[in-house]
Amino acid sequence: MPAASAIKTLIVDDQQTMRSLVRTSLHAIGVNNTREVADGEDALRALLAQPAQLVITDFNMPKLDGLGLLRAIRAHGPISKTAVIMLTGRADRDLVQRAVQFGVNNYLVKPFTTQTLKEKIEAVFGPLT
Repeated sequence: MPAASAIKTLIVDDQQTMRSLVRTSLHAIGVNNTREVADGEDALRALLAQPAQLVITDFNMPKLDGLGLLRAIRAHGPISKTAVIMLTGRADRDLVQRAVQFGVNNYLVKPFTTQTLKEKIEAVFGPLT
């Protein structure tokens, strides 16, 4: 059982409001070691400079979208095992299927609750302490 406080997390979304919502929910469940970036290119640079155990990313972003980021993570040996949870809208089933093909660990439908986010993280890491 991992300690929630030990999970280094990178939040990737081009909307500040969504990054804040994710961060607030993470902090509520004890995941406090978080960083934030606004697009996939910045996320990849941040991960290569300082790896994380978990990336929570939106699909739709400028420069490098969530699928592109996922593919890039899986292609870079040092970060290829990073857990990735994709944020998606209800109408994005095709995107979810493509993300599964590229090795996404889980996905989270917006709008979400803190409890749902916790369940998605626990499905990847096991029960949090």
